[in-house]
Amino acid sequence: MKTIRVVAAVIKAENNEGQPMIFATQRGYGDYKDGWEFPGGKIEEGETPQQALVREIQEELDTIIQVGDLIDTIEYDYPTFHLSMDCFWSQIVEGDLVLKEHEAARWLTKETIDEVDWLPADITLIEKVKEAIE
Repeated sequence: MKTIRVVAAVIKAENNEGQPMIFATQRGYGDYKDGWEFPGGKIEEGETPQQALVREIQEELDTIIQVGDLIDTIEYDYPTFHLSMDCFWSQIVEGDLVLKEHEAARWLTKETIDEVDWLPADITLIEKVKEAIE
């Protein structure tokens, strides 16, 4: 089975009430169209995961991020490929998160994080994210 290496940004901010929230996007293409995910993409040859994440977020969301600590590496078997996804805490440095490839996006708090239909690999990270945004 083919392995696809990707990176994902768990972009963290605070709302007006000072509550921590994270940014989620809804896929606009492919087999998993309409599923919710943490934004990111494939690691290209010669890139570190952090470099790939900065590039992908700039390409997909027209935003510059600062990549923080690794949260986890998710290993997940989809029917036609194995996904290895490095997930990092991230913060916005510059930009307004313009959707170029996604159908929709939402800022989610601990209370609303379960309101979207997460993709199978991404859902495995949700408990760790919930614990960290308390």
